[in-house]
Amino acid sequence: MSLDRLKSTRVLAVLRAPSPDSALRAADALVDGGVTGLEITFSTPDAPAVIRALDEKYGDRIYVGAGTVTTQEQATRAAEAGAKFLVSPGTRENLTRAMKDTGLIVMTGALSPSEVMAAVEYGTDVVKIFPASLGGPAFLTALRGPFPTVPLMPTGGVSPENIGEWFAAGAIAVGAGSDLVSSAALTAGDWAAITRRAEAYAASGVGA
Repeated sequence: MSLDRLKSTRVLAVLRAPSPDSALRAADALVDGGVTGLEITFSTPDAPAVIRALDEKYGDRIYVGAGTVTTQEQATRAAEAGAKFLVSPGTRENLTRAMKDTGLIVMTGALSPSEVMAAVEYGTDVVKIFPASLGGPAFLTALRGPFPTVPLMPTGGVSPENIGEWFAAGAIAVGAGSDLVSSAALTAGDWAAITRRAEAYAASGVGA
């Protein structure tokens, strides 16, 4: 399956919201700021409904998918809701194959070389390097040595200040969580703060 849309989107906002309404409002704030890649995690209540609502509202203007996918049922529900991609924090064979069965872009988490090899063996489309903050861009560069053709997406430790370093190290895209959508902003309903942070990512030259 083509990864062109992910490559052009560049930044996936990892959205862990306390309610469906806050998830929708944060998503609006992100889009307003120029970040159109939205990973709605299953730690968000009723994540499939959020995905469906965003898909109906924005259509192809955004690239929306599901994150923190840990069960086959979640993969199925996300696909039925209109998700374009599925992301799991780790890699398990049965889960990865179930995610692949949906026909969507699949990203599964890994950190060590052995985990990267397993993810590739099970058929993942993109290896999510998580938590990437542990090694930084230098670690991604090191992984590029034995895995020059594997699509890698670091998540954790990404900011507007270092995003260029991640892409220089070989990232196909990046996932941005609390640095982009902070829990404080979500709790306070400070949508303007989320928009400003999204604008900072977009202004880095690698935003949506």
